[in-house]
Amino acid sequence: MTEARFPALRLRRTRSTSWSRAMVAENHIAPAHLIWPLFITEGTGVEEPIATLPGVSRWSVDGIVKQAREARKLGISCVALFPNTPRNLRTDDGREALNADNLMCRATRAIKDALGDELGVLTDVALDPYTAHGHDGLVNDKGYVLNDETSAVLVEQALNQANAGADIIAPSDMMDGRIGDIRGALEGSGHINVQIMAYSAKYASAFYGPFRDAVGSGGLLKGDKKTYQMDHANSEEALREVALDIAEGADSVMVKPGLPYLDIIRRVKDRFEVPVFAYQVSGEYAMIEAAAAAGAGDRDALVLETLLAFRRAGCSGVLTYHAAHAARLLNG
Repeated sequence: MTEARFPALRLRRTRSTSWSRAMVAENHIAPAHLIWPLFITEGTGVEEPIATLPGVSRWSVDGIVKQAREARKLGISCVALFPNTPRNLRTDDGREALNADNLMCRATRAIKDALGDELGVLTDVALDPYTAHGHDGLVNDKGYVLNDETSAVLVEQALNQANAGADIIAPSDMMDGRIGDIRGALEGSGHINVQIMAYSAKYASAFYGPFRDAVGSGGLLKGDKKTYQMDHANSEEALREVALDIAEGADSVMVKPGLPYLDIIRRVKDRFEVPVFAYQVSGEYAMIEAAAAAGAGDRDALVLETLLAFRRAGCSGVLTYHAAHAARLLNG
């Protein structure tokens, strides 16, 4: 078949008007594709702005419920919860993660009591918001994060969150085998419809700094997380991680961070028939905000262009701190 040539083919024809561009658009982004990460803190009526995340705050549980109501109003599908555990409750074994009345569980129950199934609640399963050393798991006397021992605690943490009403359990710790352990525990305890979104390809990235400030673990972290999070030089390894998590019972998988790893998203989407999500992480958010503040780019345009890039790469949805702002733009 001979390809058409200029001037018989003018590719600019379908770009010449806004209605035509909309009609032939190959991808789109809508509020339903967004998951909004929210940070929880102790108290009542509390809003604590996060200096390294301009426009993002920690909220007490009552404020989290208000944000959840706003998410539903905007058409956002789901909120993701992350606690800023008080320092006096952080221990080497992260035992506060198993407290049925911890910040995460209280916020989850409050949202579900207020909104029921009108809004999804995703809960983070990892120990770094609860440990005194800032790592995602239990650490031995040599500073090494223990895999199997940590996985056993993560199972109890996941059940704690499921009992509080979590719709999606999202293990973000990168321990081997924990998806199968958690899936078995959920099935065995009757939580058969609780989803697992596995952080399958979570890289040891320089883009996480503001998040660690938000959950209060940044100043606590001893060493780095390179023995359990992925090496950013690797892509084949990401596919092996995804394959393992799917085999163990993950309903969806995540690539994190987002924009620096669009190639990984595309490869995962092409290889596996599961929903793929990206986390546009705190450092990515902060870069957009800094560019806009410096006059180096239009904030609204940068937000929508980057979110559409995730959809074009194959994402079913995106976790982003810009979720509410993007939803307002998309809603007109």
